Amino acid sequence: MKHFRSVLAAVACLVAFNAHAGLFEDDEARKAILEMRQRLDVSQQRMTEDLRKANEDNAQLRRSLLELSGQIDALRNEMAQMRGQSEQVTRQLSEVQRLQKDMSQGLDNRLSKFEPSKVTVDGREFVAEPAEKQEFEAALAVLRKGEFALAQTAFSSFLKRYPQSGYKAPALFWLGNAQYALRNYRDAITNFRALVATDTEHVRAPEAVLAVANCQVELKDIKGARKTLEDLLKAYPQSEAASVAKDRLSKLK
Repeated sequence: MKHFRSVLAAVACLVAFNAHAGLFEDDEARKAILEMRQRLDVSQQRMTEDLRKANEDNAQLRRSLLELSGQIDALRNEMAQMRGQSEQVTRQLSEVQRLQKDMSQGLDNRLSKFEPSKVTVDGREFVAEPAEKQEFEAALAVLRKGEFALAQTAFSSFLKRYPQSGYKAPALFWLGNAQYALRNYRDAITNFRALVATDTEHVRAPEAVLAVANCQVELKDIKGARKTLEDLLKAYPQSEAASVAKDRLSKLK
C-alpha cells in the first residue's frame, strides 16, 4: 500500500511535470507568434510608409514633368516668336536694301543727266555734256523728219552754243545737208568746207568735198565743180566719194 502510494505520487508528479512542460511550450509559441506579428506589423508599416513616399515622389515627378513640359512649350513659343521676328526683320532689311538700291540707282540716273559722258559719232569717241548730246540728237531727229528749215536753225544754234564740241564736224555736215535741201547752196558750201578745214581726216570729209561740188553744179559753177572733184580725187583717192567724183567728172562739160 505504501508502495502503491509511492507509485501514485510518482505518477502524479510525472503528470504534473508533463502538464507544466506543455504549458511552457504554448507560451513560447505565443511569444514567437507575437514577435512575428510585431515584425509583420513593422514591416507592413514600413511598406506602407515606403509606398506613401513612393506615391509622393511619383506625384512630385509628375509635377516636375508637367512643369518641364510647360517650360518646353513656352520655349517653343518663344523660339517661334523669335523666328517670326527674325523673318520679319529679314523682310524689312530686304525691303530697306531694295529701297536703298532704288534710291541709289535713281540718284545715279539723276546725276548722270548732269555729268559728262563718252559718246561715239562717226567713229570718233569724245566726251560730251548731257545737254550737248541731247541738243545734237534733237537737231538730227528734226533733219531725219525732213524738217530742213528747223534742222538748219537747230544745228546753227548748236554750233554757236558749242563751238569746240566733239559734235562740230558732224553738225557742220548735217547743217550743210539741210541747207542743200533748202537750196541754200552758198551757205552749204561754207559749212562743208568748214568741216574739211576743221578735220581733214574725218570720215565725212570726202562726202563734204563731194557735196561742195554738187552745190557748185547747182550754182552753174561747172569750172569750180571740176576743180573741187579733182581735189577730191587727190586728197581722198580711196574713198567712195572719189569713185562718184570720177563719174561726175566724165559727165561734166
